Amino acid sequence: MKKFALTAVMAAMLSGTAMAEDVKLGILLGFTGPAESLAPGMANGAKLAMKEVSDSGLLLGGASVSSTEADSTCVDAAAATAAAERLVDAEKVDSLIGALCSGATTAILQNVAMPKGVVLFSPSATSPALSDMEDNGLFFRSSPSDARQGQVIADILKDKGIESIAMTYTNNDYGKGLADAIEANFTAAGGTVTINAAHEDGKGDYGAEVAALAQAGGDVLLVAGYLDQGGKGIIQSALDAGAFEDFYLPDAMIGESLVEAIGEDLNGAIGSVPGTDSNGAATYVEMAKAAGFEASPYSGEAYDAAALTLLAMQAAGSKNSADFKDKIFDVANAPGEQIFPGELAKGLEILKNGGEIDYVGATAVEMIGGGEASGSYREILIDNGEITTVQYR
Repeated sequence: MKKFALTAVMAAMLSGTAMAEDVKLGILLGFTGPAESLAPGMANGAKLAMKEVSDSGLLLGGASVSSTEADSTCVDAAAATAAAERLVDAEKVDSLIGALCSGATTAILQNVAMPKGVVLFSPSATSPALSDMEDNGLFFRSSPSDARQGQVIADILKDKGIESIAMTYTNNDYGKGLADAIEANFTAAGGTVTINAAHEDGKGDYGAEVAALAQAGGDVLLVAGYLDQGGKGIIQSALDAGAFEDFYLPDAMIGESLVEAIGEDLNGAIGSVPGTDSNGAATYVEMAKAAGFEASPYSGEAYDAAALTLLAMQAAGSKNSADFKDKIFDVANAPGEQIFPGELAKGLEILKNGGEIDYVGATAVEMIGGGEASGSYREILIDNGEITTVQYR
């Protein structure tokens, strides 16, 4: 009897699948705070990739993939750090998907990811400061830096014949970095920034801020804020005071919650958000719909962040961050077989057999220096209460 039991155990070990060590990812997003309406779609995107990989039975000899969530907020570095520590220390996650906002991401990277040696992959932290920040090779993002968005915004403004803007930004790393990039690119193109002023989130009255913006004037009010708090408050206050009628909305201002909150007065607003018209993007929209959720802003980037994390584990043959962090660029970029949404099993099989893949994913992701994506942008127009696409840049 003992000999039979020992033989059975050895057979299970040799088979790999029976003894496969499961993978657990932490989804660390701003479920509360100034961009909270974006978090559910992002979490659903990451989970969709995880389920696809888990259902395939191909990851690391048959490992299943599970997830656990925590709230990084957007503006509370201490809360973001505590949430990340809980996921790593108590929940024993193997890697982190998040955070949503740049400030929270920076806090998690410096206080948790680096000290504990855990990969942190953000779908939406876009501050240019993150490009050069020390990260021990542990930080990645599937969205482009706001240095790139600043160029795109300047191009859109000039193409629209807009010669001057008043600008306000949320007073944190994301807002300041984006505002600086916009001002540098717009003025270099011959435009005028009449005022570039910070605002705080969570205030009940933005009358003073709007008065200063109105006094400076401009063809358009550009609000580099968050759609669920300060940015929304600035726009509503500007409309109530009759200070501005035309608005530009950068990425963190794009979402259905803002359109619903402001109503028809937002019609005619223009903006930009990461996006692509690739085949993978269209496929992802249909996959999200079939799964019962909307492919909202940064949802595709979250799918890609989770997919790249798991594919890199497969390429390394390990779920340990120290092993798979160096494989993320390999699976994300050419050469190799192109992998689109819904084809993660195919990618896992190729890697299992020692082949190479070029993950295209939902956002045509291409990893470049600083662990970030090169990225393209969707130019949008608010028309008849809907966020419509003008073109891709």
